[in-house]
Amino acid sequence: MSPGPDFAIVLKHSIQYGRRAAMITSIGVGVGILVHVAYSLLGIGILIKTTPGLFEVISYVAAAYLFYIGWKAIRSSAAAASMDATSASSNKNLSDKRAFSVGFLTNGLNPKATMFFLSIFAVVISTDTPNEIKALYGIYLALATTVWFCALSYFLSSRKVRVFIGAKGYWFDRFMGLVLILLAIRLVIPV
Repeated sequence: MSPGPDFAIVLKHSIQYGRRAAMITSIGVGVGILVHVAYSLLGIGILIKTTPGLFEVISYVAAAYLFYIGWKAIRSSAAAASMDATSASSNKNLSDKRAFSVGFLTNGLNPKATMFFLSIFAVVISTDTPNEIKALYGIYLALATTVWFCALSYFLSSRKVRVFIGAKGYWFDRFMGLVLILLAIRLVIPV
């Protein structure tokens, strides 16, 4: 729930594409959690933790993806600023498949989530905990994440919020693009 790539992309989709796209993106983020649960349960998490090179490759792939979507956002045109926020959403379409994919990839490639699940499944949960219980923890985390981001999407895509941001939406897109690029840089150049 802390601000990061998932938050940035849901916020961007809420403002730029509207409620439906943001909700589907949120579901993609929640399903992305299941990627982390799966590799943690299968023991791949231990492999990533003990093989720094593999984790580094994952970090670079994630950074490249964040940089790509950030760069696209930075290049937003000022032409959209003249449109009302509600009419802008009807002119800009994001397919359900694309919205889901962006949410899924943003979370699935998020090294912060990788580290979170490695710490949860490798340190906090006992080795004696049955896999069924671990799976329930993972499903709970995926559902909680989905509900949180759907609630956020609902709020952020409300007419008042979108109209408030809509007049200068291209600046918002550029700012969110910069945030995503800075997150990408931070992944490859640790502070």
